Amino acid sequence: MKKFALSLTLLVGLVGGVNAAEGDPEAGKAKAATCAACHGADGNSMVDMYPKIAGQHAEYIYKQLKEFKLGMTSGGSEGRVDPVMGGMAMPLSDQDMKDVSAFFASQTMTQGATPENVIEKGEALYRGGDLERGIPACQACHGPRGVGQSLAGFPMISFQHANYTKIQLEKFRSGERANDMNAIMRDIAKKLTDEDIEILSKYVAGLH
Repeated sequence: MKKFALSLTLLVGLVGGVNAAEGDPEAGKAKAATCAACHGADGNSMVDMYPKIAGQHAEYIYKQLKEFKLGMTSGGSEGRVDPVMGGMAMPLSDQDMKDVSAFFASQTMTQGATPENVIEKGEALYRGGDLERGIPACQACHGPRGVGQSLAGFPMISFQHANYTKIQLEKFRSGERANDMNAIMRDIAKKLTDEDIEILSKYVAGLH
């Protein structure tokens, strides 16, 4: 049953990907003007608590925008709950979301760097996981270079701000964020220690 549910989830992701591909980057540029305050004009945020969304898969951005809006309209019982992003997503139509997603996806994410002191442990956990603790390799979903898989719904995480990645892993671990497919990230994050999260967050910041 779980295998069927995962297949169905991936199918929904594929449909969502087709929808997001209908966005117009040029129209999205104008509609994304208010996003610049936090994410930067080209999607490369200067403040590390806000994610870089330049070059992120359009399908993934589109999904997040829909779920931020759902988090507001459902009173927090569904979707992704965030007061700021929920408020930003509320006035957006479905086409607005597609256009904004297409615009940011067309931009280029600025490179990041991985501190030398986390490379060894970070690479081991990212590429090999931890069999004893039941932690799968991150690259299984996000790829060896951290670019994710657009059609499967797995986001690009390479070059992301380490602080933002850390915050999201902690939210998945606590269950505060719950919009991951089949609770994949929640199941993994709850097995991660504070040190694991710190190391992985810094490691992927420079992964390429």
